[in-house]
Amino acid sequence: MFIRDATPGDVPSVLPMIAALAAKHDAWDHDRYGPLDDLMDRYQAWLPVRAADPRSVFLVAGHDDRRLSGFLVGEAMANIPIYAVREYGFIHDLWVDPKSRGQGIGRSLTRAALDRFRGMGIEQVRLETALANDAARRLFGACGFRIATIDMLVTLGNSGSCTPEGDI
Repeated sequence: MFIRDATPGDVPSVLPMIAALAAKHDAWDHDRYGPLDDLMDRYQAWLPVRAADPRSVFLVAGHDDRRLSGFLVGEAMANIPIYAVREYGFIHDLWVDPKSRGQGIGRSLTRAALDRFRGMGIEQVRLETALANDAARRLFGACGFRIATIDMLVTLGNSGSCTPEGDI
């Protein structure tokens, strides 16, 4: 297995993994993760920028035959100016091909990303996982992440009225 920094030349091999990840997210919660029609075009433009940005982390993983079997993309982000942590790393996406799961690729990508962020002087890394994604929570928990917030949403038009049971 190998883990390395991605290059713009890796983007065509990463895009099918993005499509699979987007489909899974959409199936889990369309209101939260429903993709735009031009999602792949947007990623095709965005990923090379991440590969070239020294404040981003874009990694690929694969096997000895050089076939890519996973990727991770994240970046350093500024916090709003009311918190002690001024900048944090954010992992946007992590995917491991289903045939390659259980081999430590996700853990290796995560460790490598944490090392990259540490090398940037970042002291905190954040991410979001879908509520239905138990495997991701196990993986990230094993890498030291903890649940810090609970994200809630309401899609206006479908509901959005408050009931008396919600009074504090």
